[in-house]
Amino acid sequence: MKNDITQLSLSSFLKKRLRDAMNQHADHIATGACKDYSDYQKMAGVIEGLALAEREVLDWTEKHLK
Repeated sequence: MKNDITQLSLSSFLKKRLRDAMNQHADHIATGACKDYSDYQKMAGVIEGLALAEREVLDWTEKHLK
């Protein structure tokens, strides 16, 4: 099994993916695509969870890679 390693580190990959997901959910809210308040709360909760995950990656990176 071949393992293709690119220049993108795992922390950089995770930060990018988390940020992209947050932006997609924020765009969903901003464009008025939420069906109702319940849908809005769900999207806001997802964004909050993604932001927490991103903060954990940033904190870990700062502590261990610098």
